[in-house]
Amino acid sequence: MQADCTSFKKNSAVALQDPKLQGALNNLGSGLQARRAAVVSDLPEFEELREDGRRIKRQVMADLDTYLELFETKVSEQGGHVHWASSADDAREAILAICQNAGAKMVTKGKSMVTEELGLNDFLAEKGITPVETDLGEYILQLRKEAPSHIVVPAVHLVQDDIEKTFVKHHTKLAAERDISTPESLVNEARQALRERFFEADVGITGANYLIAESGATVIVTNEGNGDLTQTLPRVHVVVTTIERVIPTLEDLSTFLRLLPRSATGQEATSYVTLSSGPKRPEDLHGPEEFHVVLLDSGRSELLGGDDQDVLNCIRCGACMNHCPVYSSAGGHAYGWVYPGPIGSALTPAIIGIEHSAALPNASTFCGRCVEVCPVKIPLTDIMRRWRVEEHQKKLTATWGRLALRSWTWLATHPRLYQMFSGIAVWSMALFGRRSGYLTWLPMAGGWTRHRDFPAPEGTTFHAAMSSRIKADAKGNNAVGIRYE
Repeated sequence: MQADCTSFKKNSAVALQDPKLQGALNNLGSGLQARRAAVVSDLPEFEELREDGRRIKRQVMADLDTYLELFETKVSEQGGHVHWASSADDAREAILAICQNAGAKMVTKGKSMVTEELGLNDFLAEKGITPVETDLGEYILQLRKEAPSHIVVPAVHLVQDDIEKTFVKHHTKLAAERDISTPESLVNEARQALRERFFEADVGITGANYLIAESGATVIVTNEGNGDLTQTLPRVHVVVTTIERVIPTLEDLSTFLRLLPRSATGQEATSYVTLSSGPKRPEDLHGPEEFHVVLLDSGRSELLGGDDQDVLNCIRCGACMNHCPVYSSAGGHAYGWVYPGPIGSALTPAIIGIEHSAALPNASTFCGRCVEVCPVKIPLTDIMRRWRVEEHQKKLTATWGRLALRSWTWLATHPRLYQMFSGIAVWSMALFGRRSGYLTWLPMAGGWTRHRDFPAPEGTTFHAAMSSRIKADAKGNNAVGIRYE
């Protein structure tokens, strides 16, 4: 998927004026947020699980090369193959070679955000190989030629009427024979269309929620069962994922299987948890003849050992998006790339560079809800703040903004002047807002005052008020009971 993160403000303005999109996004609060809150409240040890999850992921990142090498060894012992891809180009070429060696004309795909990062569908199509998405949401979006807008619920921006029209347009024969006016009938419609594809595919491509180092198994967690069909029916199974998805043991998996569904969809457990360990053995009735794992780096290893390393702990639950006021207003497409919401704002600059994604770390109110609900406690706001600092240091911010900040910094280091200018500013704003109590215009703050009024200050400055209190306290007259230590 081609990144276009520079248009976030423009995309957001369009999204805010789209009533259908706003109606769809409103379901996040009444649906995913509410369900998460309910299942979390029923699990008293949830906070302990969060700590365990963070501990396990940090343990892995501290010794990532060892765990990845162990995983590769175990995969090889079972007859599989691991392909190391330092860049998106390397990953695409590795997947293409596997498909061409298998003589593939069609591939089925289980949901994998990494293949979206690679732009794999368009790449394969250009090479004469037809990719077919089998996840319901991804399949609908493929028909509509749209990108996912959420990492767990990719079609969250659509309403039922959109899906009906899509099937009527693309399933001419099937849709004409049946009523597809209910959610159940829409699911059956997709099943009918996809059933033959599962049997026709030469290669099945899935993602992986986790890689088990001790056994060489890959794990996918789904609710539809399409992942199982994608990896067992074709002759070749290709797992496409990233290096940070490895965890040490099967026991560690149990921790994440309790965190992920609760955080993602508000379920105690998902319908399917599937572990794959190499190609089928002689005694197996079903399974692929070849098993490949493509491990993508694409800038992730550069985060190891740095302040932003914790962003690699992400388990792709989407909870940060579901609770983010910015995402809930603008939707996923506004972010312009694969990973939207707070996790996208923290991760995307590491992958494509802050030069191409500076708008994303600024797309946050820093309210902290994303940090509060993250199942592995990623300090997303701290990471976004550091990206803002790097943006400023590289002079990617507007010139007037850097000058304003430099001026404020100079004033802040000269207390007497700062207090004098603060007093003048408060007096001026109080003067202009004396009639209504609000300011409808402020210099260099038009983005705020165009849409909302700014309350005019009352009384004096903070410094002056605190100075008065301190003096009163010194005289033993601290009526408000404040201690200054």
